[in-house]
Amino acid sequence: MLWLIAVSLALILAAVMLPWEQFPVLNHALEVVSRVLTRPLLHLGGLSVSPAFLLKGVAFLLLLAYVARKSRRLLRAYLLDRFEIEPGHKYALETTAEYLIVVAGLAVGLSTAGVNLSSFALLGGALGVGVGFGLQSIANNFVSGLVLLFEGPVKVGDRVEIAQLNGDVVKIGARSTWVRTNDNIIVIIPNSDFIVKPVINWTATDRQVRFSLPVGVSYGCDPEEVRSILQSVAVQNPDVLPEPSPDVIFTGFGDSSLDFELRYWTIAQVQTPLVLRSDLYFAISRAFQERGIEIPYPQRDIHLKTASARLTIDSGAAKENPDGPRLA
Repeated sequence: MLWLIAVSLALILAAVMLPWEQFPVLNHALEVVSRVLTRPLLHLGGLSVSPAFLLKGVAFLLLLAYVARKSRRLLRAYLLDRFEIEPGHKYALETTAEYLIVVAGLAVGLSTAGVNLSSFALLGGALGVGVGFGLQSIANNFVSGLVLLFEGPVKVGDRVEIAQLNGDVVKIGARSTWVRTNDNIIVIIPNSDFIVKPVINWTATDRQVRFSLPVGVSYGCDPEEVRSILQSVAVQNPDVLPEPSPDVIFTGFGDSSLDFELRYWTIAQVQTPLVLRSDLYFAISRAFQERGIEIPYPQRDIHLKTASARLTIDSGAAKENPDGPRLA
């Protein structure tokens, strides 16, 4: 981008300062090029659209995009980073400032080019008809993106769950939101889905989240001892918060086990809860083996009762009925 601006400035300075009258061939060629560039292609009201006008418009848009992007970076470096603002709110402020700079720049550029901005009322009406016929989705997603930026139900850096998809928000654009899963896959979701569909935001207020871990032990084990072991294992894990402290719930008497639930809080492992769950299960298994606490297999009790009926085998019927003997 910078090299394009530098080349453009060099060409402008060359055109202004060099004595082109001393080079008649080049001077004639420049006159021909000038007539071609300034020849009107069409007229929009009182505005004459020529190739030169289009080139200047493209150069202006490129310069405006560069200024908007650079202003966004300067806003973060020299203002937003000086305050304790959440990353999601910083992203929203940066994006809003970039949009405002682009809109203001377009208004100034069109006004400088001689375009009557009041004529855009007719264009707005035509755009409204277009939205009514086929651009509802684009308009809906754009407005939903503005709602996400200003209201902030979902921010960059949040851990969200939507439509059985779990991941971190890495970008909120004008049309879509990018979510990165634990497999480092970017899923692009329309902004409107975050407005009209149920969304679970694990870190909406803070990054402190509680998870639960079901554990079953054999009948005959001391429930108090099981609770003590589970709490000790959770406290010793560095990714489990000491406050609020982990707690153990005795959930009931299962078919083959005493059922418990270890509940713990974490900040470090919000993105990878399965990793923390696995670490805790490894530690619980070691602790149970050391203390002689058994994790049971599924069990079923079968009760056999005597019957008064006699069991007889009819050889002829057995041949006709190979499925088995009959009760007489």
